Amino acid sequence: MTSVQDTVEDTATRLSTAPRPAAPPRRGAKAHPLRQAWRQLTSMRTALLLLFMLALASVPGGFVPQRSLNPVEVKQYFTDHKTLAPILDKLSLFDVFTSPWFAAIYLLLFVSLVGCLGPRIRLHARALRTKPPAVPVALTRLPASDRWETDLSPEQALAAAGSSLSRWRTVQRPGGGLSAEKGYLRETGNLLFHVSLVALLVGIALGAMFGFKGTVLVKEGDGFANTIISYDDIHPGRRFTPDRLVPFDLTLADFRATYGEDGKALTFDALVDWSPRPGAPRSRYDMQVNHPLHVGGAKVYLIGHGYAPRVTVRDAAGNALPQTVPCLPQDARFVSSCTIKVPNALNADGTKGQLGFDGVFTPTTSQDPVTGQVSSVFPAADNPALTLVGYRGDLGLDSGASQSVYSLDLAAMTKIPGQPQGLRPGQSWQLPGGGSLTFDSTAEWATFQVTQDPGKGLALLAASGMVLGLLLSLFVRRRRVWVRVRPAGDRPAADAASAGAESTSGRTVVEVGGLARTDPEAFATEFAELTERLRAVVPPAPTAVPTAGRE
Repeated sequence: MTSVQDTVEDTATRLSTAPRPAAPPRRGAKAHPLRQAWRQLTSMRTALLLLFMLALASVPGGFVPQRSLNPVEVKQYFTDHKTLAPILDKLSLFDVFTSPWFAAIYLLLFVSLVGCLGPRIRLHARALRTKPPAVPVALTRLPASDRWETDLSPEQALAAAGSSLSRWRTVQRPGGGLSAEKGYLRETGNLLFHVSLVALLVGIALGAMFGFKGTVLVKEGDGFANTIISYDDIHPGRRFTPDRLVPFDLTLADFRATYGEDGKALTFDALVDWSPRPGAPRSRYDMQVNHPLHVGGAKVYLIGHGYAPRVTVRDAAGNALPQTVPCLPQDARFVSSCTIKVPNALNADGTKGQLGFDGVFTPTTSQDPVTGQVSSVFPAADNPALTLVGYRGDLGLDSGASQSVYSLDLAAMTKIPGQPQGLRPGQSWQLPGGGSLTFDSTAEWATFQVTQDPGKGLALLAASGMVLGLLLSLFVRRRRVWVRVRPAGDRPAADAASAGAESTSGRTVVEVGGLARTDPEAFATEFAELTERLRAVVPPAPTAVPTAGRE
């Protein structure tokens, strides 16, 4: 009898639909290692640990420049940290979110969540169909309880109690009992959160498999068409094919940046003319940071900018070779490194030659009167200057080896005699041996990132589901209330010891008990309000003295 009673009490007071822990194997029996490993992997504790590890593994992506976001910064990092950068590259820290170790954590988390959610969803669905548990034998043992006598009959008292619990899931029990339950949305929200997390992982996986990300540097007045060969750097998904690219094109008409007095950037505006497909009418769009251009299933983001001096190089034969040279920023004041390559120059005797120039661009130039070193005191182009060193020889472009457009291969080059030349707009440098270089004007360039992510809709829906599920699991409380009515004097044996004074014959004894899984203080207030409503519809007898106070 005791074991049956304990089972009923355990069922009534257990408010979780989580699977029970697996029973330990019998003495002498050994659990299968694979089964034990699966149970460990699909436990909620492991899922939480893997989720924490995934968040921890994402941290380097916020401190180390990522190739998928800004390859220019990655190249500059290799220049500035010649020893550290190769080590970080071997650890995939420049490609954190596509690294093997990040993918391993990601896949383990996905398997763990799916494995642990299956049993929980089945149990929760079964709990939604199951009636609230039977009334415990001793309601006074519950954390919240109350008891009084009324002149109503047991049938009337029970019907009135049921009407006051209209917003609860209720069921009447034989023998004058009423079971009520509320707060199933708590577990529903918990499951919704984790199911949405799985959906979010699926959405991210779809983007990694079928998405595309590419960056391109565009100078003012130039444009690009959305084709693979137009990009400076691409990161296609494993299943992505070029025919999936949205067929748009754009031209950078103008780039404008404003800065505060302290040199900090205030606004960036890239005015672009674009068309969604060849032959379609063109439109003007003011692209800003976090305000991308939407073209079909693609988004175009503004992720960087810099200066591009316009120069005209004349070879020894007098041929004009104009260029707009993008320079890479080196600091917050936009001191920028510049490389100019002239592969088709002619020497004075008519033979083919090649020229190269290396130097810096300073937007607001300041020169140390002692050392002569130039720097920039402000990022805006208020006093631009171009300081260059020239070389003649072989640029190495015909060797077949790839090389950066932002650096010179000096192995077969000879320095042009003289000191570094500082040029202001309109000034020219007459090169020894023939030819000249003129600094015409200053333009700007912008770096755009084009992304196509087929999983973004699912990811957005999943993120919304996670927020909703989290709110439900945080603010909904699971609780149960039981009501028992019986004629006075008909006392359960388990409650006889705590009865107190004898009840008056002919009346009905009303007992109420409640239990909450979390936040007992809030439930105590709710239970007090509930009993007040019950006393209003099942009024205590005028002369009845409660035999047990509220707990």
